[in-house]
Amino acid sequence: MSANPIVHIKPLGFPWETLDPFLFCVYHDDAYPQANAQMGPAASLAGRDMGQDFSRKDGWSMYHGSTVPGFPPHPHRGFETVTIVRKGLIDHADSLGATARFGQGDVQWLTAGKGVVHSEMFPLLDQQNPNPLELFQIWLNLPAANKMADPHFTMFWSQDIPRLTATDAHGRSTEVAVIAGRMQNTDSAAPLAPPPDSWAAQADADVAIWTLRMAPGATWTLPAATGKDTRRKLYFFKGASVTVAGEAVASHAAIELRAGEAVELANSSSEQAEFLLLQGRPIGEPVVQYGPFVMNTQAEIAQTLADYRRTQFGGWSFTDDAPVHGREPARFARHPDGREERPAAAPAK
Repeated sequence: MSANPIVHIKPLGFPWETLDPFLFCVYHDDAYPQANAQMGPAASLAGRDMGQDFSRKDGWSMYHGSTVPGFPPHPHRGFETVTIVRKGLIDHADSLGATARFGQGDVQWLTAGKGVVHSEMFPLLDQQNPNPLELFQIWLNLPAANKMADPHFTMFWSQDIPRLTATDAHGRSTEVAVIAGRMQNTDSAAPLAPPPDSWAAQADADVAIWTLRMAPGATWTLPAATGKDTRRKLYFFKGASVTVAGEAVASHAAIELRAGEAVELANSSSEQAEFLLLQGRPIGEPVVQYGPFVMNTQAEIAQTLADYRRTQFGGWSFTDDAPVHGREPARFARHPDGREERPAAAPAK
């Protein structure tokens, strides 16, 4: 008889607790109101700790923004950010000179490597209706050999992300979006290529980042991972109640699973249920973190601080300290070499 595939179940906190090779995951779900003319919320900001507003007052926060919500320029070294935007838009700018506007299911994968400064602002464009924003930002560690790699950013436009829709015996569906990794024993589309210096680019790292959406009453079996030492965590973050390997989960939770076991999931409620899956083989190296810097030793952190004071990781070439990219909603990415890309037009129905 196989062991219980559930290692433990814990309530979701903030940020979400992760396992090596991941550092942490944050989930933002903000019910922003109508926009004002400056692409901020058309609402009073009284009572908020401006510059440090994580209050969720009225269902939303300004974070470190003062006019437009979001995160003005801040540095990173030694890891990667994977930003999955499910609703709304993010305006990106960085010290390499790159800019982007992405959202509506798009993903940005940024290798900070030896150092980058970037801003992530949340422009509100609709002056007549609410501007909901929903996103995950996942920090994925880099191994020591790649911590000083050149910075690099990759865009995965929504329509290019492989998606699998499985239907159970009762015709109820589960949709899986495969942002990293590949689902075993399926004919799903070819996997997306992670950045070249990412741990996820290692053939045996077994990194997977998936989102799952289950219809009311749906059942689906999460396939076993292939890696021998892979670790896996499943985050139940939306919906009323589910069962995981036959165990009832009646509140949102982080569920560590034995990665080598297939696990049956069931949405036991009358509303949609959603999960995020993070898995990978541990890097297994020391982690020393100082705010936005993640290295292997205290000496490397000291060197990082000295490097940042000296170089500002390339400095900030934008006139605005919280750049947003205008009122035109079109998504785009402009790379440091000037190359531009945009998502392909959706096929006509």
